Amino acid sequence: MPIMLDLLNEIRVTGKIGRAADRAGLSYRHAWNLIEKWSAFFEVPLLERKQGSGTTLTPFGDKLVWAGQRLQARLGPQLQNLSQELETEINQLLPRGPSVIRVHASHGFAVSKLREMLAGEENLEVDLRYVSNQNSLVSLAHGACDLAGMHLPQGELRKRNIASTKGLLTPGVHRVISFVTREMGLMVSRGNPFGIVTPAQLLNRSVRFVNRDPESGTRFLFDQLLAQHKIDGPAINGYEHVEFTHAAVAAYVASGMADVSFGVEAAARQFDLDFIRLVTEDYFFVCKRQFLDQEAMKRVLAIMRGAAFQTAISQLPGYRTSDAGLVKTVKEVFRFSV
Repeated sequence: MPIMLDLLNEIRVTGKIGRAADRAGLSYRHAWNLIEKWSAFFEVPLLERKQGSGTTLTPFGDKLVWAGQRLQARLGPQLQNLSQELETEINQLLPRGPSVIRVHASHGFAVSKLREMLAGEENLEVDLRYVSNQNSLVSLAHGACDLAGMHLPQGELRKRNIASTKGLLTPGVHRVISFVTREMGLMVSRGNPFGIVTPAQLLNRSVRFVNRDPESGTRFLFDQLLAQHKIDGPAINGYEHVEFTHAAVAAYVASGMADVSFGVEAAARQFDLDFIRLVTEDYFFVCKRQFLDQEAMKRVLAIMRGAAFQTAISQLPGYRTSDAGLVKTVKEVFRFSV
């Protein structure tokens, strides 16, 4: 089924079966046979061919593709967590496993890119679990991870976010590693049909919103933005309707089931949505000072500081490297003493 959904999505974008078949590594005949097979299974055509306008998806085919996109975006991080748990349990049974760095961080495009690059390193295992922004610091405090990812908004909202970390960070014990900055804002359908440029316009009852889950750092940031603009969240049409990743809310808007959401620019561009920037976030990693002396951690910092990582991040819309791999003190970043 995943191959079929990818095939249909490529046809949706290009209007050409042959190009979609090439991208999927299939012959034209095999691709067409798959389409006919699934059309027969659903008892409804998935494609329609019009003279002079190429091949398009039927309304059912289009809905099928977007349902698959939403499912993948929603469940992807959870499946990665389960896969990581299984891999970790297996590695514990091996007589001499590689060095393991345990990372707890909220799901994001730059974190996924770092994981990809670390996966190519020999004798270095990354146990990455996707958890909420606040829970990552709790994990670090309880010794459940070695590196905790977290993000803080720039500007007026930063102070309140920093206040929530007090009690979890100790200047003499912890160090902060710069990683990336990312743009956060409103994701809207291409062409922005409702002309949305400010959070206040979300109060239009004709505008359908899809929210992030209450435990996520993005939801915390969004609620702060609403409070800053004196907006009552529940007054927004769809405020109570939640999804669990940036990609999932973007897919929801792209499929036409909502008109707007709040999230990272890279997710909006992935699903060909327009984006209205509202705030810039700094993404960091936090660890205990002595962990920086570990050989495995030195290799992670080398990757962050390397040209390959810088290039990879520059290709993510709305992301920039911000002194990636530079180690700072807690006071330098958080501006408080405990």
